[in-house]
Amino acid sequence: MTDRLLDISDLVCQRGGAEGFTLAIDALSVHRGEAVGITGPSGSGKSTLLDVVGLVLRPSRPGRFTLAGSDVAALWAGGRQTDLARLRAQSIGYVLQTGGLLPFISVLDNIRLSRDLLGLPADPNGEKRLIDALGLGGLLHKKPAMLSIGERQRVAIARALAHRPPLVLADEPTASLDPTHAAAVMHLLLALAAELGLGVVVVSHDWDLLSRFGLRRVEAQPGGNQTRFAG
Repeated sequence: MTDRLLDISDLVCQRGGAEGFTLAIDALSVHRGEAVGITGPSGSGKSTLLDVVGLVLRPSRPGRFTLAGSDVAALWAGGRQTDLARLRAQSIGYVLQTGGLLPFISVLDNIRLSRDLLGLPADPNGEKRLIDALGLGGLLHKKPAMLSIGERQRVAIARALAHRPPLVLADEPTASLDPTHAAAVMHLLLALAAELGLGVVVVSHDWDLLSRFGLRRVEAQPGGNQTRFAG
């Protein structure tokens, strides 16, 4: 069985009609346990790429697209939205720039949210490991508004990993943090993902930070109203 978790080639996503923006993924792969950094200038399509990989944005031409053994291109072509939603929920974890936590529930309930939505049984041992590794023990009964930005990002990491998705997507997860806290959060995310054997795709403008953690770099290649990615 291949350890290639994500495999995309010959994909095109066009936004805004013929005169709009075109994203082309010539080739993009992620193996289990691998971390890939997507970099490029602002407006080059990094977040659009993440929306496509995350099955949120439908490409104009899906080309070859497999995720966790599923033929995503065939699901798009068949209009199988329910199957796409199920694959997205089961196979992808998200860490957003702002954390994306639900403000009206506690830290503990935010962490448990992904497993609850999937109908997965409680995982006390796995939950405790995440809480301990991320230093969240004293925060579990607080609401997100009571947390610092760095604390929210650590909770977001715990939530993204709680259901053990094969692939974790992180969109500028340290952009709101100072350099010391940014490095700490990135270390925790990548260390936990490696321990669990998950693939990680991190979108960031800060390659200096990502390079410290050994991520494989895939850089945007913008030109006119089109950006290409290959890696």
